[in-house]
Amino acid sequence: MKRNILLFFILLLTQNLLASDLIPKDSTNSVKIKEIIVTASPKESKHFRQLSVTVSTISQHEMQAYQINSLKSMNGIVPNLFIPDYGSKLTSAIYIRGVGSRINTPSVGLYVDDIPYIDKSAFDFSFSDIENIEVLHGPQSTLYGRNAMGGLIKLHTKSPFAYQGTDLNLSASTYDSYSAALTHYHRVNDKFAFSTGGFYEKSGGFFENTYLNKKADPLSSGGGRIRSIWLPKDNLKLDLNVSYEYSDQGGYPYAIYDSSTDKIGDVSTNRESKYYRGLLNAGLNISYQARNYIMNAATGFQNLKDRMYMDQDFTSKDYYSITQKQKQNTISEEITFRSFENERYEWTCGAFGFYQSQKTNSPVYFEKDGISMIQSAMDAAMAGLPMTVKLTDASMPVYGNYNTPSLGAALFHQSTYNDFLIKGLSATVGLRLDYEKLKITHSTNATMNAVMTMRGKTTDASRVVDIHGKVDDDYLQLLPKFALKYDFPNNKTGNVYASVSRGFRSGGYNFQMFADLAQAQLMGSSSTALTDGDVAKAITYKLEYTWNYEVGTHLSLLNNKLIADAAAFYMDTRDQQVVRFADSGLGRMTVNAGHSASLGAEASIRATITNAFSLNAAYGYTHATFKDYVSNQKNQAGELISVSYNGNYIPMVPQNTFSLGAEYGFSFSNSLISRLTFNAQYNGAGKIYWTENNDVTQKFYGILNGKIGVTMKKVQLDLWARNMLDESYATFGFVSSGKTFMQKGKPVQAGIDLRYRF
Repeated sequence: MKRNILLFFILLLTQNLLASDLIPKDSTNSVKIKEIIVTASPKESKHFRQLSVTVSTISQHEMQAYQINSLKSMNGIVPNLFIPDYGSKLTSAIYIRGVGSRINTPSVGLYVDDIPYIDKSAFDFSFSDIENIEVLHGPQSTLYGRNAMGGLIKLHTKSPFAYQGTDLNLSASTYDSYSAALTHYHRVNDKFAFSTGGFYEKSGGFFENTYLNKKADPLSSGGGRIRSIWLPKDNLKLDLNVSYEYSDQGGYPYAIYDSSTDKIGDVSTNRESKYYRGLLNAGLNISYQARNYIMNAATGFQNLKDRMYMDQDFTSKDYYSITQKQKQNTISEEITFRSFENERYEWTCGAFGFYQSQKTNSPVYFEKDGISMIQSAMDAAMAGLPMTVKLTDASMPVYGNYNTPSLGAALFHQSTYNDFLIKGLSATVGLRLDYEKLKITHSTNATMNAVMTMRGKTTDASRVVDIHGKVDDDYLQLLPKFALKYDFPNNKTGNVYASVSRGFRSGGYNFQMFADLAQAQLMGSSSTALTDGDVAKAITYKLEYTWNYEVGTHLSLLNNKLIADAAAFYMDTRDQQVVRFADSGLGRMTVNAGHSASLGAEASIRATITNAFSLNAAYGYTHATFKDYVSNQKNQAGELISVSYNGNYIPMVPQNTFSLGAEYGFSFSNSLISRLTFNAQYNGAGKIYWTENNDVTQKFYGILNGKIGVTMKKVQLDLWARNMLDESYATFGFVSSGKTFMQKGKPVQAGIDLRYRF
């Protein structure tokens, strides 16, 4: 069966290419490749708003107006998008329409200059050179790379062919925050252009650790990017992009939440939590235009090394801490072929593959108070017995080493037939064959040194645990897409569309469960070694998949002075991966809910009222609930009981996202100041449930940002403020060891930016 499916896809990928002749040598100049290759996307033959997909676009001007400097600052601006701030760059959980991922494989994909970023640990980086952003909502399986189940975010850096000069950006703001970036863009000739630059940013931190009397979340980060574009022939482009960034960050400023007063306390941990990361990205795009198609080959490489130190109990007590070190190397290849636009029959086909090696060293340390807690539990269990057992170590490490390589391959094809049945109606059919293989080689060991005293005689009662072995899984999925779109006459006002598509996300392994397994072995009465089957059952979670049903419209009215997009959707998800804290409190783990559903709507409007005054608004509504999710939970007596979450809201998903912004500008002639601009932006999100029990929530909140911009000949000066009303809210919440913790949102901050072009 698998062989037949593979043969079918090979035929799909080759049928259009076999029918196409390469450009004859004497007709190269008729192709006009310079205009097409430099600006066109390798996947779509049309502008996004002409496709049957919901898309949110953000230009560089809008990035500056909305103060977008990272993925996490896009909340509210893009409808139904939510990225909680976990307090470090280690992970960026992105939720779109109720689908997301807190740990492990991402549900929402990320591309930077058409190179896929495979791991979420690389998603949070500096936007110093980003020119525009595109967010595609819903599964994108028939056009894009790995695991774009919930949607896709595309980032683009400035092209040195389209932009020349040297940009100097300086910024200073409250909370001891500073940044500087210098980038040079140079077009050598009609064949070659390059850009090179670097940046540095520093923040003194927003939250005080009252136990250590120092900031909990300082940050320093620096790096650079080199991009070069070469056009050796009129129909060939080579685009090389290399970037590196290093971050030194204090993180995880979690504090206890008091539900009776609805207040988040102060950060108070006895150990510093830190995160260090070195991130290298390299990508080579090769674009070639033949007579009847355009080919793009994108090769990506990513190297990530990081270290994380966390006070795992998040209190001033010394129960347990965790250290995690990762080393990742990822290589990907994506080859696509597509037809030209404005043809009766349009098509895209291609192949995608990646390999990722990842080694993780993640010891958990039971510290002084943790040892005392274990000792108290042992004393209570042995009460009344004629013996005692005493632990002799002040600290007990549980060592864990994990090698988790993964690989994936996919073949995909999408065909669109225009003027289908009637003029203006187009039909799209797509299919993707996706294969992924995961493997874990694990080694967990711990020693509990103890002595037992019975009838005055003392003996050694130490125990040693060694859990090691291998587990592997693979997944083969067919992901179809169907869509109908109707373009209004002459395509002057827009279109309406309906689509159905399927997406999936592979399963994986919970590293955090190894510490629980080791603790159970140390504390249990049996010394029988765990089998690979026992370990696999404890650490493995299954893949999830979803069907997305959507209707929408893209409208351009009043001579493009009013741009509107709207969509309604229903996502039916099976085996949804849900993250919760392990019963021991030693980390987060992923489990599968049987069935969940997400329905809602989203809309965005941009209006140019006058040449000086413009408005923008966006709203998203998501009703995401569990339909079939029954799990276990410990009661006050420590017994496991069955708990049903059916009907509860899915955690981490705002029911509403909202933004409203305005810009007013004054232009001056024969003056030192050429333009004066005022911007105001209000972004909101909520209600958010942080747990499956729906007992820990964040009500709807709004953040007001503002900016005054002064433009001179080569200078742009901006005075800005974020969270001007000093709104109190939580960016993340969870329950661990019976306590509720939250991370506060950043308070009011003001600053000044200077941009100089020369």
